[in-house]
Amino acid sequence: MKRMKRIAAALLATSTIMIGASSVEAANIAVVGGKNDDAFWNIIKKGLDDARLVVEANGGSVNYLRLQTYDNFAPDVVQLIRTAISQGVDGLVIPNWVPEAEDPAIKDAIKAGITVILMNAGGQDKAIELGAINYVGSDEYIAGKAGGEYFATKGKKNVICVNTVPGAANLEARCKGVIDGITAKGGSAKQLPLPATSFGDPTAVAEAIKATLLEDANVDGLITISAGDADSAAIGITQAGKTESVMLGTFDLNQSGLDRIKGGTQGFAIDQQPYLQSLLAVTLLASAIDFGTDLPTAPVLTGPGIVDASNIDATLAGVQKGAR
Repeated sequence: MKRMKRIAAALLATSTIMIGASSVEAANIAVVGGKNDDAFWNIIKKGLDDARLVVEANGGSVNYLRLQTYDNFAPDVVQLIRTAISQGVDGLVIPNWVPEAEDPAIKDAIKAGITVILMNAGGQDKAIELGAINYVGSDEYIAGKAGGEYFATKGKKNVICVNTVPGAANLEARCKGVIDGITAKGGSAKQLPLPATSFGDPTAVAEAIKATLLEDANVDGLITISAGDADSAAIGITQAGKTESVMLGTFDLNQSGLDRIKGGTQGFAIDQQPYLQSLLAVTLLASAIDFGTDLPTAPVLTGPGIVDASNIDATLAGVQKGAR
């Protein structure tokens, strides 16, 4: 009897070894992202770190390849894609920031057998064109339209969209969405394109907004294409004496904007929810590689998420945890 038990134990041990040897290696994923001191991309990192727990639990790994500077942007992004290819990763999560530079490298990654998901920039049309399995992120036009509709629900009739980088496709789409959104609800809106010299100059932006509001008394809503510009807009609105009549909105979040929403001096912010972008992109990609799963929803939109007085406390709690 003892001899039979020893034989059974040996067979069990052998079968366990064979099963382990025949198992498929889990997904090794590379994610390309922005600089370490970029607050937006640190929120992306929070989502990535949480997704990593799932990937590692299934035996895989996640490697975050971050840009060191933005001075040589397009070539550096391409180099990170090439690095991922040379590492022999199974999956790549990549923002399609500069299509003309990145597209050839992304196609090479796919040719090398790497499964790709576009995240944050690119859109579903570009994902289909390149052969990526999905796009996870925001649609700028849809986000803008939600902003225009929000103004309308608050009774605003005459809105301006301040664009400090006129000509940039994603920002033009934001303003176009705002205009279409409020127009469909019976209001009106127009874009206020500022000179390129005003970009990154808070004083110039604030002065331009102040002058516009003093010239047009009918404006009752104003939205900026970035959270930083909203800081300047808040100053311009105050200097024009319009804090009671002009509702301020913006795309994206920062602490000062959230504080204004909490304090009642800013109406809302449109959040593309970057935490969800990396969390969903990495886990969806790992699942596709490891288990052959497919998601019928494409693109996977992480926004627009409207932050206003109704959910500011929950949003601030998310900020404290590094996810908003």
